[in-house]
Amino acid sequence: MALTREEREQFLAEPHVAALAVDAGEGRAPLTVPIWYQYAPGGDIWIHTGKGSRKHELIEKAGRFTLMVDRLEPTVRYVSVEGPVISTVPAVRAHLTEMASRYLPSEKVEGYVEFAEANHGEAVIITVRPEHWVSSDLGNV
Repeated sequence: MALTREEREQFLAEPHVAALAVDAGEGRAPLTVPIWYQYAPGGDIWIHTGKGSRKHELIEKAGRFTLMVDRLEPTVRYVSVEGPVISTVPAVRAHLTEMASRYLPSEKVEGYVEFAEANHGEAVIITVRPEHWVSSDLGNV
C-alpha cells in the first residue's frame, strides 16, 4: 500500500542509509551506491560527497538523481524519491558535523569529523528537490 505524503516524508526524514542512483552514461547501468543524506519533511534533500568524485561528476552531468531507503521491520517499507539538482556548494565543517550527528552517537561525531577532514579531501554539498516519489508499506509480509 502506498504511503501518504506525511508518512513518506517522515520515513525519509529518519536516518536511513540510502541507495543513491544516478545515470552512468551510455552502455552502463546506473551508478548505485550507499550514502548518508539529510532531509526534513517538506524540504529539499542534500548529500555530502567528494569534490570531483565519480559520483559528483555523474550527478553534475545528469542534473538529477534518485535516493531509495527501505527497512524490513516492523514492516517492509520503502521510499524512493527523485528530482533535479538545485545547487552544488563547497562543503564546510558544519555540514559534515550535521551529517555525522544524524548517523553517529554524539560521542563519535567529533572524532569522525576530524578523521573525514584529514583524510577525505575537498567535498561538496549537492541539494536535490524532491519531484517524483514511489513508496509502499507491504505490511507484515
